Amino acid sequence: MSQGMCPRVSPLVVPLLLLLSAGELCLGSPSCQEVRTAFQLRQIGPLKWVPDVPGTDEELQVCQHRGPTCCTRKMEESYQVAVRRETLQTIQSYSFELKFLLVGHATSFQDAFQSLLHFAQNHTSSLFESAYRALAREATAPVKELFTDLSLYILGSDDTVEGAVQRFYDNLFPLVYNRLVNPGIGTMRQEYAECLRMTRQDVNPFGSHPKSLVQELSRSFKAGRTLSKALNMGVEVINATEHAAFTRECGRALVRMHYCSHCQGLTLIKPCVGYCLNVMRGCLPGLAELDQPWWDYISNLEELTNAMAGAHDLELALLGIRNQVNDAILYTQLNGPRLTATVDKVCGQPAERVVHPSPETMPPPGSTPAPKPPIEAQLGRLSKKRRDFVSYMQRYKTFYSALAELLCEGELVRDSSTCWSGEDVVESYTNRVVGNGLQAQKLNPEVKVRGLDPVLTQVKERLQRFNQEMLGKVEGQSDRVGTWEPGSGDASGDCDDEDGCQGSGEGDLKEDNIIAKNADRWKNELFTKDPPRGKERGFDTTQQTTTTSRPLFILKGGSSMLRPSLLLLLLLLLPLS
Repeated sequence: MSQGMCPRVSPLVVPLLLLLSAGELCLGSPSCQEVRTAFQLRQIGPLKWVPDVPGTDEELQVCQHRGPTCCTRKMEESYQVAVRRETLQTIQSYSFELKFLLVGHATSFQDAFQSLLHFAQNHTSSLFESAYRALAREATAPVKELFTDLSLYILGSDDTVEGAVQRFYDNLFPLVYNRLVNPGIGTMRQEYAECLRMTRQDVNPFGSHPKSLVQELSRSFKAGRTLSKALNMGVEVINATEHAAFTRECGRALVRMHYCSHCQGLTLIKPCVGYCLNVMRGCLPGLAELDQPWWDYISNLEELTNAMAGAHDLELALLGIRNQVNDAILYTQLNGPRLTATVDKVCGQPAERVVHPSPETMPPPGSTPAPKPPIEAQLGRLSKKRRDFVSYMQRYKTFYSALAELLCEGELVRDSSTCWSGEDVVESYTNRVVGNGLQAQKLNPEVKVRGLDPVLTQVKERLQRFNQEMLGKVEGQSDRVGTWEPGSGDASGDCDDEDGCQGSGEGDLKEDNIIAKNADRWKNELFTKDPPRGKERGFDTTQQTTTTSRPLFILKGGSSMLRPSLLLLLLLLLPLS
């Protein structure tokens, strides 16, 4: 009976059943080993939080999945911390080159400027050593103070170029009056010297030359000061970018994109292109809002550097101080009798006079002027740095509008036919891909954006205000020599392409020929011959008869025009003496 109740089994069926049972056992116990490996390699958290085999965790907030999962609540919390850190690090890696460029150029600009300032100080001091030996020792302090004040102004001090120049001429007047105009005066009493200093601007011994020097230096130094502030502003914006704050919604979206696939054991799958763009644009609306002001900032930098290569050239302005001072001293000597009469009325006569000048007041016969440093080494140094800087910065005009694409670029897999959609593996992402900016995020299917990061909003407002200030400051420096109009791309109204001041829309800038064209004349005027020494050389001066912003020469399209003739000058000055 028992045999009738038990069917006979073929000997071939038993091994087949055992094999199927073993396969079913293997398929029913998957492992989380790959998830554990990725968790450990990325240093997300303690490895003990990762289960050995998939299970269920009802406490999951982000990576919820109907089937078994390799994630736990503690893993999910660690993923949120890790993904914020990793995203910031990626942003910093892309902004590092830009920040390095801004910081490096700011440092390089300051170093080159200080070197040029030191050269110009020695260049000006050599005037006294060669042409006015009687003043050389005493003029050292006023010259040093002038260039120190100019250096502090570029660095952002509250002083003005006009204040620095006026103090210089205030301190120079007693020396010129005592040593050159009235060399018969012995040691000048301190009260008398102080009177000369206090009344210098009223007595006006140097004519219009102090005002001309102020105008010349103010244009160039305001542009240089603005450039220095602009570089610092750029670094401030980049610093804010590198420390952008992510909202709670953004953090959850980043976890879904980067790590929820791990919960299903899919550690190698990459997010879909459109999905990644939606997540990144939803996370970074504040940075995208910086796009337009940043574009304007780079454009203004280009215009500013072009302007500095033209009528606002720092090198020409600094190297021109020597001739400006020389012209001012010659003017004082020309009007010596009238000046003496005016000073006697205001400050009285000196307490004591000496019949013959002391040996210090006269240059020793046959003396050789001190050697002068080569001018060629300094001309064009700052201009080259500016050109290189603009060439690099043009690449970063669209940095903020392209940042989301940059961040997604490393996540995309072009060779794969499938990608991660945030919930499952798909062949393509079917949701709408939104654009950049806050308004576009209203339709973002992946991230709910309720507002902008307050810090980035403040940075945007500061950058916009700075753009207006930068534009206004350089616009306000317009004059009939080198008028700069925003957007024109030219450093002067009569500039052509050969002058090295073409528009910013043309990528690389040409060589700053305005310096090269005048280098030979500078060498002849400033180095191959000494400036006239007043009475000793018959007052061979070339005093200007018209008030211009460039008393030495007028730059127009890179050419130079010499000053009015000596005969016309003497005819104009004759009534004064």
